[in-house]
Amino acid sequence: MRCTVFGTGYLGATHAACMAELGHDVVGVDVDPGKVAKLADGVVPFYEPGLEEVLQRNLAAGRLRFTTDYSDAATHADVHFLGVGTPQKKGEYGADLKYVHAVVDTLAPMLERPAMIVGKSTVPVGTAAALGVRARERAKVDVEVAWNPEFLREGFAVQDTLRPDRLVLGLDQGRERSAWVQEHIREIYADLIAAEIPFLLTDLATAELVKVSANAFLATKISFINAVSEVCEATGADVTMLADALGYDARIGRRFLNAGLGFGGGCLPKDIRAFMARSGELGADHAVAFLREVDNINMRRRTKVVDMAARACGGSLLGANVAVLGAAFKPESDDVRDSPALNVAGMIQLHGAVVTVYDPKAVENSRRVFPTLNYATSVSEACDRADVVLVLTEWNEFTALTPTDLDPVVRSRSIIDGRNCLDSTAWRAAGWVYAGLGTP
Repeated sequence: MRCTVFGTGYLGATHAACMAELGHDVVGVDVDPGKVAKLADGVVPFYEPGLEEVLQRNLAAGRLRFTTDYSDAATHADVHFLGVGTPQKKGEYGADLKYVHAVVDTLAPMLERPAMIVGKSTVPVGTAAALGVRARERAKVDVEVAWNPEFLREGFAVQDTLRPDRLVLGLDQGRERSAWVQEHIREIYADLIAAEIPFLLTDLATAELVKVSANAFLATKISFINAVSEVCEATGADVTMLADALGYDARIGRRFLNAGLGFGGGCLPKDIRAFMARSGELGADHAVAFLREVDNINMRRRTKVVDMAARACGGSLLGANVAVLGAAFKPESDDVRDSPALNVAGMIQLHGAVVTVYDPKAVENSRRVFPTLNYATSVSEACDRADVVLVLTEWNEFTALTPTDLDPVVRSRSIIDGRNCLDSTAWRAAGWVYAGLGTP
C-alpha cells in the first residue's frame, strides 16, 4: 500500500522506515530541509540502533523517500500517518499541539480524494475528534481521522514497530466510513496481525488514553520504588533486594522497579504533565492528583544526587572536580531531552564544581544544551583527577567498569552509582567509597 508519514523525528522516521520494511510505498514528510536531506541520503539524524540499516535498505529498494512537499504527499496516498512532536507548552503543563494543527491545516486543503489521517503522536484526549472536525472544515473531500498510538522505547524502536506487543486503533465510530478506515489499517498491518499480534479496536478517546495511561503507569511505578528507596535509606534496608522480592509477585513484576535517578526523556515527563492538565480541563483533576507527587518524587531524585556529590566532596562542591558518566536520559539513545543525568551535571556546575561529562552517543546533543560543561571523549579523560565519579546513565560501558579501570586516573576513590548498576561489594572491597540510592 501507499502511505505517508508526517514528521521525521524519533517516531516519524522510525515509522516511515518500518512501514517500508513491511513492503509499503512510503513518503516521509518534514518541514526541515536539512533533516529530509539527511534521511534521503540514508543518514539517521539521531542515534537509534538498527534504524539506519532499515532506512538504507528501503531507500535502495525504492520503497521509501522523503520530501518537504506537502502536495507531493497529498497525491501519493490515501493513508497519512501523523507523527509530529507534541512538546510541553512553555510555562504550562499542557501539550503544545501547534505542529499537529500545522500538518492538518496544510494537508487537508490539498487532498483530492477521500483520505484518512491516522494519528501516532501522543495527544490529550479529545484531540482526535477535534482534528476530524478541523480537517473536514478545510478539505474539499471526505477526510477521516483515526488514532493508532505508538508504544516505542528509544533504543528498541525498530523492534517495537515491526513486532509490537499490541496494535491499537481508535475510530470515529459515528462516521459512516469508519469501516473503510479499519480495512485500510488492517491491510497496512497485515503481516503483524498474521503474526498474532493483538489488534484492539476502540473509540478515539480510548486510543488516545491508552498511550498516556501507559506512560503514567510506568512513571508511577518508577517513582514508587524511588519513594520506597528513601525509606530504605532511613532504615538501612536494601531497595534492590526489596525490588527483587517484589518482582516475583506476578501481579507486580520486576520491570521498572529499579531505584535510581529517575525517569526523563521526551515522553514520560511531559506526557504525565499533559495528562494532569487535560484532566483539569475536563474537571477530573482530582482523579490524577497523585501524578503531581509522582513528578515531585522524580525531580527530587536529581537534587538528592547533587547533595550526595557535595557530601562526597566534603560538604561543598565549590572548586571540586566532578566526573559525570552519562548524559542521555537512558542507554542506547542520544536523547538528552529532560535528561536527569545532564540536569544533575548542570546543577553541580552551578554549585561551583568543574564538571566533565562523557557519554558514548550524546555528547554533541549535550553540548548544544549545556555548552558550558566540559566534555570528554572517554571514561578515563572524564575521570582524570576527579574528586568524585557519578554514574548517571547505565550504558554497558559504564556498568562494566571495575575499580582498576579508574584507580590510575582519579584523585579520590569515591563513586556515586545513580542507577544502582555497579557491583557495590567489589568497589568497596577495592577501597572505594561507594554510594548508591536506597542501598545501605
